[in-house]
Amino acid sequence: MLTELDQIKKIRKKFGLTQSELAKIANVSQSLIAKIESGRIDPAYSNVKKIFSTLNSIGKKHELKASNIMNDKIISVQPDEDIESVIKKMRKFNISQMPVILDNKAVGLITEAIVLDGILTKKGKSVTDIMNDSPPVVSKNTSSDAIINLLQFVPMILVSEHGKLKGVITKSDVIERIYGK
Repeated sequence: MLTELDQIKKIRKKFGLTQSELAKIANVSQSLIAKIESGRIDPAYSNVKKIFSTLNSIGKKHELKASNIMNDKIISVQPDEDIESVIKKMRKFNISQMPVILDNKAVGLITEAIVLDGILTKKGKSVTDIMNDSPPVVSKNTSSDAIINLLQFVPMILVSEHGKLKGVITKSDVIERIYGK
């Protein structure tokens, strides 16, 4: 428990709260917060529970969601486009993957690796001939933890709101947003 108590000050400061603000929200005294942070008191379990419950609640409000991470400019291709136009689009926008979209619905995924494989194996000349299954679609409120877990298995995630595609998230978007440019 002492290790956790030592974290109160760090977490409080991370959220930009003063001792008074945390005390007010947690319904405890500011002096109790000060004594806990300085290590001068062994607080009652009920007070510690209130403080950590409050910090946890504040943390959830501060958590990044898909809407905070996504790029709202979706660069995509249509199923009937040819491979040459895919390559041109990837080069123009300096991207390595795109969703295949038809009538505002994801129907597939195209990546540099898929294009290369299509060229080498001569599978066909259009996106439909070589595309993979569509990337997962999440809501704008999906947590950053869920997004990071998904991106371990897929190259991109699409974000929707009320059934309409609103953005795209790639691994580089997450890294840029969470860890800075």
